[in-house]
Parts: sequence; C-alpha cells; structure tokens
Amino acid sequence: MLILAGGGGHTGEAYALAQELHRKVKLSFLVPEEDSLSKAKLSRFGNVETFVLPRGPKTPHQEFIPRLFKAFIHSFRKISKRFDVVVSHSSNFCIAPALVAWARGIPVVNVENSVRFVGASKTAKILQYFSKITALEWEEQKKFLKGVVVGPLIQDPEVKPWDGKYILVTGGTHGHKLLFDAIAQSNMKNVVLQTGEINPEPYKRKHPEWKVITFTDRFSELVAGATIVVTHFGATALEVLSYKKPMVIVGNPEWTRAAVFEDAKVYAKKINAPLVLEVTLENVLDAIKNAERREIPTLHDGAKALAKIILNLC
Repeated sequence: MLILAGGGGHTGEAYALAQELHRKVKLSFLVPEEDSLSKAKLSRFGNVETFVLPRGPKTPHQEFIPRLFKAFIHSFRKISKRFDVVVSHSSNFCIAPALVAWARGIPVVNVENSVRFVGASKTAKILQYFSKITALEWEEQKKFLKGVVVGPLIQDPEVKPWDGKYILVTGGTHGHKLLFDAIAQSNMKNVVLQTGEINPEPYKRKHPEWKVITFTDRFSELVAGATIVVTHFGATALEVLSYKKPMVIVGNPEWTRAAVFEDAKVYAKKINAPLVLEVTLENVLDAIKNAERREIPTLHDGAKALAKIILNLC
C-alpha cells in the first residue's frame, strides 16, 4: 500500500492510518521534498520517498502549473503496479500520483480533510471521480461529496499523558506569526513554542526563559506533557484530543487557500475548544482561561474504521 502524505496535518492523518495498518500490510509513503519531519515520522512504518509539492500555502500562482506538470512526470516514475492500493489525503500534493495510480488500474482511496465543513477541498472534488472510495471524516461532508463517513483520523497516544506545567503554542508546519507575536507580548514564563517555518530567533531573544523550537519528530511528547495547547486551525487539534488536553484554536487569516473561518467555527464546536479569530493577546489569554473549564470530548476513531474498509478492499 502506498500512502500519500502531503505534510503538516495531512501527514498527521496519514500517521494515524499507518498506526492501524502497518502490522497488516506492507506500507510505503510519498512525502513532500524537503519535508524531513514527515519523512522522520513515517519511516518507522515503511519506506519513505520524496516528491514535489505543487503548491504550498504561499506558493505564487505562476509556479503552480509548472510544478504540477513536474509532479505528473515524477508520478509515472514513482507509481507502479506493485501497489495494491493508493491512499490519498486531500492535498494538491496527492493529485498527480493519485491520477496516475488510477490510470494504471490501482484502486485509489481519497480521504477528505478533517477541517472541511462548508465546502469540499479542490483535491477531493477532483479525486472523487477517480477514487474507489472517498472517505469522509464528518457527516457534514456528505453535503458536498459522495462517500462513506468513517470519522476523524485520530492518532493513538504513544506517550503517557502528564502535566509538565507548561503551555504549548504551535502553528504547525508553516507557523502562525500573528499568534506567536501576540503570545510574545505576554509575561508568561512556562511556554514551549514550536514555530515551524517562522524564524524562532526573535522569540528566543524576547523570552530566553521559553523553550523555542522549529520542528521535532517527538511532537507527541510535547503534547503529552502540556497543561494546555494553543494551536492553529488544523489536524493538530485531533492529536491534542487523543491526549485529553484542553486547547485553544487560533485562526490564521494569512492562509487564504486553506479552509475558511466558517469551517473553523464548526470545527471548534466539534472539539469543544474556544476559537480565536481576531488574534490579540487579550483574546488568546481569555480563550486559555475558557479552555481550562471545558469538557474534552471523545470522538469516534475514523482511523480504525477506514483501516477495516481498506483491508476489505485489498
């Protein structure tokens, strides 16, 4: 089986599925070039190769078509009939290899993004016509895609939760500068800040008492020890849920190609987390106090359900 993991939250969901499948099938993965974190995380389950990402959140439009063409060229080299199934997680990274797999008669399973509630991702809209199965993570997604609802893909905890008395602030792979700048204005002492692609140096200088990192393949350990997690609108929230940690979701208006704020409102309600759309220090601190009083929900594990469907397909 080949799993296409487009980085960030897409890799997180691929990881959750791999946890369920790796003892039952031989797994291989494709991850974006220069995404060493995805490669490190998934390599424990099988062979990981890299592949061109046609467009990231800030890739200029004029670069998308040439990079997509390159992705198709690479796909013909990477996708062979030795695979019985190809699993796609709805990122533009997956379009070329999934279509080449379909053209070669390999069944494609496409998973819609967990953060979509008011409209389908462009990738899911395209691949639903070429997929043997379109897996949906929420009932609401049946309004705009034809598929089977399996539930959100949630990672199994790999570290015992504990209270390290710190607040974990993360913006995912690409970072969340507005959030980081707001938090940096505070006088909080016990903060672990994961900046992703955002330069960490200004935050290290302003708060030498903080633990500031860019990336780590041991992110689960940070979540397991956090008192509370402040994170971006993405699949990271599902990992936080698995560790039963209170959290705050902070929207990022700079991500104009990602899911919209209406999606974020529904998502935050599903996971019972305070949502901050106007990013100020006051709003974030109020949301942190609010989160500590909220009950943490238990969601149906879509990874286990999808793994069963895929194994039956094989």
